[in-house]
Amino acid sequence: MINRVVLVGRLTRDPEMRYTQSGIAVTRFTLACDRPFTGQDGKREADFIDCVVWRKQAENVAQYLKKGSLAGVEGRLQISSYDDKDGQRRYRAEVVADSVRFLESRNASRSSDSDSYSSNSNTGGNGNAAGWGSQQQQNNSSSPAPASSSSNSGFGADPFSGGSSIDLSDDDLPF
Repeated sequence: MINRVVLVGRLTRDPEMRYTQSGIAVTRFTLACDRPFTGQDGKREADFIDCVVWRKQAENVAQYLKKGSLAGVEGRLQISSYDDKDGQRRYRAEVVADSVRFLESRNASRSSDSDSYSSNSNTGGNGNAAGWGSQQQQNNSSSPAPASSSSNSGFGADPFSGGSSIDLSDDDLPF
């Protein structure tokens, strides 16, 4: 049997962290995931998916993610039921996350709060403030840092920069 879920979306509100009686951290949040098509009115629709994460990763999510942050979640779908105050049986579907990936830098999420909906924001004027293209366009528009062994990255010079270009034809590729 397979029960795997992979999601990429933005948090709809700040994560809520609590601790169980035994001291285990649990954080709940909701991801808004765009549908790959538009509705009848021409607007893009989204699904709002409840997620829960446990232990150390729950603490990290609560500390580093906030409303609007782009995150990737991998986990399993869990359906639970309970009786509400009126005695009605209610069902709840949520993704129990095994892994939560932070898909933006802290600076990118801060800047998206202040200017993601302005006309000259990170989108380059294409109106795609929350999509993949805006992040890629933002990265491409900034000037690259010079490759030097004295850079702050601590990894030394870029082994792929400099030197002569590599001449490849389609016949040389294995696929």
